[in-house]
Amino acid sequence: MSYQNRKHKIVNFVEEKGEASVKELSDHTNASEATIRRDLIQMAEAGLIFRTHGGAMKLSLVNPTFTFAQKAARNLDKKDYLCSLAAKEINDGDTIFMDCGSTVFSLCPFLKNKQIKIITNSLPVIYELTGTKVSINLIGGEFDTERQAAHGSMAVEHIRRYHADKAFIGTDGFSVEEGLSANSEREAEISLAMIDRAKTVYLLCDSAKINKKAYFQFATLKQVDTLVTDAKNNEIKALKKISIRILNH
Repeated sequence: MSYQNRKHKIVNFVEEKGEASVKELSDHTNASEATIRRDLIQMAEAGLIFRTHGGAMKLSLVNPTFTFAQKAARNLDKKDYLCSLAAKEINDGDTIFMDCGSTVFSLCPFLKNKQIKIITNSLPVIYELTGTKVSINLIGGEFDTERQAAHGSMAVEHIRRYHADKAFIGTDGFSVEEGLSANSEREAEISLAMIDRAKTVYLLCDSAKINKKAYFQFATLKQVDTLVTDAKNNEIKALKKISIRILNH
């Protein structure tokens, strides 16, 4: 069966059921699970379905907007890898901040069985972790429909009332010279507030963002304790000279 035919069968199956595992889709299309995983990557990037950790979900059930769903689907294998590393740093009893970035969102599948408290401004995180062992505190503020997250002065004030053991934040750009940079000042404001109120700060940054600069610089390397990345040692050679822990394997 061609990809086009499988694509139609997968979309119809997911639309009918709402959510489907890779195995279910493999059985439904008579294709291997490896083939289905490749198909789901392409379909998620095209905005046809929302790829979950073990399969796919129809977009209307995900609740985040189409824009966020597309962004979350990009580089999913890289995100899964670095988030699997980051999740090992989280212990039962921890209180953690999670910002609204798509990379941080990818932590969710690895947290569902942990007895932790999460403080976040991200509705996608809330939806993904509802009904799990995780205790959730949703930050209030002005709602951004595109990012499906709360922002603004009230959100920052909310964050400042809490202490967290760890903060997990993302970035649009990361370099030795400029530190952390973002394409949105509103998102950067939230991340910076979380940095200020956490004992330990983890930056989740896939290799595509290393040595890239977004227009708004919001934090220095000194404010980050651990860089979690899929980048190879030769790609982050310059970072070895500074005081930052690097977790990439």
